[in-house]
Amino acid sequence: MSKFLPKSVRDVIDELARLPGIGPKSAQRLAIHLLHSPESRVRPLGDALLNLKENVVFCEECWNIAEQTPCGICDNPGRDKTVICVVEQILDVVALEKTSEFHGVYHVLHGALSPIDSIGPDQLKIDSLLQRIEEREISEIILATNPSLEGEATALYLQKQLAAFSGKITRIARGLPIGGDLEYADEVTLSRALAGRGEF
Repeated sequence: MSKFLPKSVRDVIDELARLPGIGPKSAQRLAIHLLHSPESRVRPLGDALLNLKENVVFCEECWNIAEQTPCGICDNPGRDKTVICVVEQILDVVALEKTSEFHGVYHVLHGALSPIDSIGPDQLKIDSLLQRIEEREISEIILATNPSLEGEATALYLQKQLAAFSGKITRIARGLPIGGDLEYADEVTLSRALAGRGEF
């Protein structure tokens, strides 16, 4: 169908379809929606996309995104810079910040170890994490990688790399989500929930 559309529309569809989570049909619907939208709605989107690439940088300390480096979290004197929470992705920082429970700083790896996808330690921001720990006075490292095979492998790798670290190394708790039913939980989740049980 898209071959009957004008080239400029096809180009937008092709670019949208490259985005994660957007298939060809969704890309077509979005392109047609943008086509029907007034210029006053489309132009800000284009400007915002250009600004995204021109104005956003990676923090040279934690590798989070910001409009200046160091980022607002690393530069905040109210944060405990002796505690580093290691996460896989930028959106993990967003999720943890929404809780308002963590008052330390972060380190974003930009992925997880995945031999299938040819992602090894060199593709992640592990060296800069190790250098940061070596150069600063750090009391605790929280490994907050995802509870997936890749996340677990990354956490284990980091634990081995940090064997000489004299501070505390912790892992975020894993278990049953609020509102989840025991009968639908898999064995690994249930065993972790039991292992990580706390006093009531």
